[in-house]
Amino acid sequence: MSQPARQEPPADNTDPEADPESVARTILLRRLTDQPRSRAELAESLAKKHVPADVADRVLDRFEEVGLIDDEDFARSWVQSRQRSRGVAAKVLAMELRRKGIDDDTSREVLAELDPEVERQNAHRLVQKKLRSMRGLDSTTQIRRLTGMLARKGYAPQVAFDVVRAELEAAPLHDLEST
Repeated sequence: MSQPARQEPPADNTDPEADPESVARTILLRRLTDQPRSRAELAESLAKKHVPADVADRVLDRFEEVGLIDDEDFARSWVQSRQRSRGVAAKVLAMELRRKGIDDDTSREVLAELDPEVERQNAHRLVQKKLRSMRGLDSTTQIRRLTGMLARKGYAPQVAFDVVRAELEAAPLHDLEST
């Protein structure tokens, strides 16, 4: 007969005997297990678990030294993922990175690596996908909804209007090709 799996106690410092650094390391390792995180996000996790600030700083510094925390790598990975999966433009990506606690210099450096042509291609892809569900609507409604969608994703107004106009002009061609 097998024995039930042993449950680990939650990683917090409610145990007065627990070593704060050990508690902090456990919290950080658990938070980093499912996905990369920024230093600011991890510091917030430690604060919520009432880890003393000096201990948190020491452990976070050590994690940075050994490469387990790297805000620049995190930002680069975040930007690539969000741009690929959601088609989000640089403007929205900058706001998201700020919310994740990435400093403005690192954000600017990472966002400067983005290819404007890839961003424009993403806008075209988003509009093409959305257009499929808008066939019965008049062109004014289509333009309004499509440019609004691109604006929410951070695209500049001129880019949004150019992409929407190009896709609406090409839409009859897409319809003929798909039949």
